Amino acid sequence: MKKSLLRVALLSMICLTVALLHGQSGATPSDDPFLWLEEPRALAWAQAENERTLGSLQSDLRYDRFYRDDPPGKRPDSVRFADTSSSRNFWQDASHVRGIWRRTTFESYRGQDPRWETILDIDALALAENKNWVYKDRSCFGRRCLVRLSDGGKDAVSIREFDTEAKSFVAGRFQLPEGKQSVSWIDRDTVLVARDWGEGTTTEAGYPFVLKELKRAQPLDQAREVFRGQRTDFKIVPLVFGERRIDVTGVERRINGFERQYVLFGPAGPIELDLPTKASIVGIASGRLLVKLDEDWIRSGDTSFKAGSMISYDLAEWKQDPLRAKPSVVFQPNSRQALRGFGSTRNFLVLTILDNVQSKAFVYRYDQSAWHATPVPLPENATVSLSATSAQADEMTFTVSDYLTPTSIWYFDAESKRLELLKTAPATFDASKHVVEQLEATSRDGTRIPYFLVRPRSARFDGSTPTLLYGYGGFQLPLLPSYAGPMGRLWLEQGNAYVVANLRGGGEFGPAWHRAGQGATKQSTWDDFIAVADDLIRRKLTSPRRLGVIGGSQGGLLVGTAMTQRPELFNAAIIRVPLFDMLRFTQLGAGASWTAEYGDPAIPEQREWIEDYSPYQKAGSGQGLPGAFHFHLHQRRSRASCPRPQGCREARCTGPDLFLL
Repeated sequence: MKKSLLRVALLSMICLTVALLHGQSGATPSDDPFLWLEEPRALAWAQAENERTLGSLQSDLRYDRFYRDDPPGKRPDSVRFADTSSSRNFWQDASHVRGIWRRTTFESYRGQDPRWETILDIDALALAENKNWVYKDRSCFGRRCLVRLSDGGKDAVSIREFDTEAKSFVAGRFQLPEGKQSVSWIDRDTVLVARDWGEGTTTEAGYPFVLKELKRAQPLDQAREVFRGQRTDFKIVPLVFGERRIDVTGVERRINGFERQYVLFGPAGPIELDLPTKASIVGIASGRLLVKLDEDWIRSGDTSFKAGSMISYDLAEWKQDPLRAKPSVVFQPNSRQALRGFGSTRNFLVLTILDNVQSKAFVYRYDQSAWHATPVPLPENATVSLSATSAQADEMTFTVSDYLTPTSIWYFDAESKRLELLKTAPATFDASKHVVEQLEATSRDGTRIPYFLVRPRSARFDGSTPTLLYGYGGFQLPLLPSYAGPMGRLWLEQGNAYVVANLRGGGEFGPAWHRAGQGATKQSTWDDFIAVADDLIRRKLTSPRRLGVIGGSQGGLLVGTAMTQRPELFNAAIIRVPLFDMLRFTQLGAGASWTAEYGDPAIPEQREWIEDYSPYQKAGSGQGLPGAFHFHLHQRRSRASCPRPQGCREARCTGPDLFLL
C-alpha cells in the first residue's frame, strides 16, 4: 500500500489525545494492566505521545507543503434567516479561530462581498475573560438569546443571556453555571431548565432528569420543579414550541437514545401523550403539529402508520384534546427511502428525502384537508440539506454537495418557485480525473448493501489502486456524499480511490435499516462492511495489500471489528475516537446511554452477543493483525489492544486517530 501517502493524508488531523498499549487476551478488570487509561493521569501521558507524534510528522518534507496548500475557510457561508430582511451565521476562519456570530441583510448576502456586522466575537470574549470558550449554540426569544458556551469544548456548558441589538450580555440576565443542561424560553422572563440541581438529580449517563421553571433574577435553588424523570433515563429536555407564539410547553423524557415519552403541562395538570415511544415531535407547519415515527404505529385499532413516516395533527384540535385528535399522513417512505430533514416557512413545510441514498427536496402545502408536495428542482445525484427557513416569508436555503463538486448554497422561494444559486465554494483539488459510482455488495445474509466509489477514471482494475474504505453503520445516522476537501487534495489527487459504505445500523433506509444492525443484530453491520471490502477486491479495483479502512467513534468500533474478524483483508487503518472495550463501555462517560444501540453487557444474554465481537478482547492474541493499534481515548477513557505482529516495521499516530502501517 502507498503507506507514505496514507500518512500524509492525515497530517491535518493532529490534535487531542492518543494512547498506545498492548492488550491481553481475556483480560478482566481485576487483571487488566491498562485500567489506568480510564484515569485522568492518562491524559498527560497521551499529550506526551501527541507531541512525539507531531514532531515525527512535521519532520516529513511534505508536511509544510500540504499544510500551506490546504485552503482554510474556503466554504460557502450558509445563513439563518432572522427575519425577512436579515440573515445571521456563525463563522470561523484563520482570523477567527473560535468564531464570530454575525449578521447582514439578505440582499447583501446575495452579493460577492457581503457586509457583515459582528454580533458576538468569541475570540475576543475568551481573551477578555481568560477562558477557553467554544461556542455551542443559542436559542432566541426576540432580540434576547441564551448563548451556550463550553470551556474547552466539553459537553458541560455555561448559559448566558445576550441582547442581539445591544450586542452585549444582559444586566440582570439569566445566567446558568457550567453543567450538562438544556433550557427553553417560555416568555421574556421565564425559562424551563433541565440541569444538575444537586445530588441525585442526574441520570446514570450523567444528564439531568429534573426539570424546573426559573424566573428572571431568581436564584437556582428557588426554581420550581415541574417534572421529574427517572435515574435510569438517558435525560430530559424542555418541550416548548409554537408558530408565531408559544403554543405548547412540556417535557421530552428520553428514556434511551431512541425511545421518548412526551408530557404536556396543561391547566389541569400534566398530560402524557398517546404516541409510540419511538416517535418525535418535530415542530409546527401550516397550523399543524408534526410528528416523525420511527416504528410502525397502529392507533386505536383503526389507523396504521409505517415506521419512517411523518404525520400531522390539527394544532387547535390537538391542543383542545391531544388524546382524541386524529393524525393524518404527510410522508410515508417505501423500503428504499428515508425522511432526512424538515423545516417550515410561513405557509409551507419543507422535507428532504433519501431515495436509494440520493437526496431530493420537496415543499408541502396543506390545502383542503391534505398535504400537497412540489419538488424543488435542485441538482441531482448530490446530497441536499435544508440549511435555513424563514418564519416571516416562504423563503429557504439548501446546501448541496457531492464528492467531486464543491459545496453550494441555493435559495428557493416556495411561493414564486424561484430558484437561485447563491454561493459556491472554490474547488480545493482537481476532480477531473475521478468519477463517482454507486454500487452494491451482497452481505452474508443476502442483503444488498449500497456503497459509493470515488475512483480514478484510468483505474486499471488489476487490484493495484490504493483504496480507503469508510463506514459508520450506527445510531440511525446515514453516510451521504459530501465534497471530499482535504481527502481529495491529499488522497484522490494522488491517483487513489475512496469508498463510503451504507451499512445496516445507519439511517440510509430509515428505522428498519437501523434495527437490522442494532443490539442482537449488530453483527450485520460488521458483515456489511466486510462484504463491501470483499466486493472491491472481487471487482479487482484493489487488493488486500492496497486496501485501508477508516472510521470514527461507532465507525472506529466498526473498523476494530473488521480488523479482528477479517484481518487478512486490510493493510492499513485509520481509527478516530474508537469505542473498543464493549464489555466496559457503559462505565465510560455517557456510555450508559448507548445500551439501546449495542445492548447491556451487565445482562448475560446481551453480554454474549457483545463479547462475540468486542475488539479489545478479540485483538489480544495479535494473530494476523497488520500493525499496532493507536487510538484516541473515547470520552477520555476508551481502550484498545495494540499487538505488534512480527514484521511490523513502524507505527505513526495522528492525534485522535488510529493509524496502522
